[in-house]
Amino acid sequence: MKGPEAHASAIVHPDARIGDGTLIGAYSVIGAGVTLGSRCQVLSHVVIDGDTVVGDSCRFFPFSSIGLVPQDLKYRGEPTRLRIGAENTFRECATVHSGTEGGGGVTTIGDRNLFMAYTHIAHDCHVGNDTIFANAATLAGHVRVEDFAAIGAFSGIHQFCRIGAHAYIGGYSVITQDALPYVLTVGNRARAYGINVIGLKRRSFPESTIASLRRAYRILFQSKLTTLRALERMEKELDGFPEVAYLAAFVRSSERGIVK
Repeated sequence: MKGPEAHASAIVHPDARIGDGTLIGAYSVIGAGVTLGSRCQVLSHVVIDGDTVVGDSCRFFPFSSIGLVPQDLKYRGEPTRLRIGAENTFRECATVHSGTEGGGGVTTIGDRNLFMAYTHIAHDCHVGNDTIFANAATLAGHVRVEDFAAIGAFSGIHQFCRIGAHAYIGGYSVITQDALPYVLTVGNRARAYGINVIGLKRRSFPESTIASLRRAYRILFQSKLTTLRALERMEKELDGFPEVAYLAAFVRSSERGIVK
């Protein structure tokens, strides 16, 4: 494999670590604390700075800005970090900020995520694997997004919220509480609209699992039981389905409350 290549107009700090096969385009800037894995593509006019580590085979489109300091008035220049996994795509004007001391000091992104144009990942957020952020989807600070979640265009997620695995957030939604895994959550303010059946079928979930999640959803929201009683009934009637167990655990661990 060939070593890294940078356009003559790119500015790559001599202390930056660039993996083999990585290409850096015209007028891009790579800071001193940056580590880029192998086979990455940094197109023109990209800025990657700060204590930022990027895995292999990531792509950065023009005007994306990665690893700069957070937009947090409490930030005072303390050293914080950004960690990005492999095979992620950051489209035009996407922004991802490093962490803050008060939030743990690190922002993390897993593998195989797609961040469309103008998406924003704020300080101390933690994004899992295989997620999709449509255009201008925005995370405030300290948000956690779990695997295979999809966030629609122009949606905003409030600080400290969680987006569960396989959740689907509709476009232009405002999320101020935890969005349940496997569920369609849409609106301003957002409401839950049932299990994301189409998404689960696309992910090859068995029909029995989808049926169990639909049953769990009905118990949780349509049985007129208290949340605690509903969770107990879900776990008793649908024992043996790990997805239902995860859904119940997600509800139990919610600190902000769930979108209903």
